Parts: sequence; C-alpha cells; structure tokens
Amino acid sequence: MMFGALGNPDHEDSVRIIHKALDAGINFVDTADMYAQGESEEIVGKALKGRRDDVVLATKFHWPMGDDPNRRGNSRRWIVRAVEGSLRCQQTDHIDLYQAHRPDPTRASTSRRRSPPSPTSSAAARCAPSDRRPSQPPTW
Repeated sequence: MMFGALGNPDHEDSVRIIHKALDAGINFVDTADMYAQGESEEIVGKALKGRRDDVVLATKFHWPMGDDPNRRGNSRRWIVRAVEGSLRCQQTDHIDLYQAHRPDPTRASTSRRRSPPSPTSSAAARCAPSDRRPSQPPTW
C-alpha cells in the first residue's frame, strides 16, 4: 500500500490502515524516502507513534530527492544525510533495516563492497550492504 500523494493522500485514513494491519498481527513496515518525497515516511511515523517497538521498520535510499545531484545515489555522504532525514520524517530514533533501493551504477564496485557508514550521533540504523547484483538484469 502506498501512502501519500502517490497512493492514499489521506493521512488519517492511512494511519487507520496501518493500525488495522498492526492490530491484525503485521509486524513489518517497509517504506522509502522517495515515496511521495518523504510523505509516506511521515505517515508511517504518525502511525507508529507509541507502537514503534512492536514492528520491524525498514526504509530505503537511492532515488533522487530533488534536483541537487548530491541528494541521490549510494555515496556515504548521501546515505548519512538520507538516514537522518528518514529518522526525522518517521519520528524515530532507529531504523531496523536500511537498504539501497538499487545498486548505484555511478559508484565503483569497490565502493559498494565497503562496509556501510556507521550510524551518526543523531542516526542509529542497522545497515545491510546491498552490493549484491542479481545474476540477470531486472525485467522491470
């Protein structure tokens, strides 16, 4: 389910949907910074207020977040900024699974094999490297 301008733009209804899913036993919530330019993360943050410890929260980075070429991709600089933005939007102090939406073709393969950035003082995330490439190119 997409929340925000590209899906359900009604924040209150979206929160109700997430609450109904949590009440039914769903415990994994996945979103991304680029979904409705952060609006989806804001809705998820509202919905998880008071229930954050009941779920595994996943979000992603990679796609452009504006026209600035430094606000996209999988560079260490952007990952640190993106995770801080996601934490702020979701009103949480940690993300359980933080992953790249796609490999970054502009980054050398050796940079993708380096360990992910360590969390900053204001951003705590359990990062998983996403440098694995599928054996076949995606068909989408």
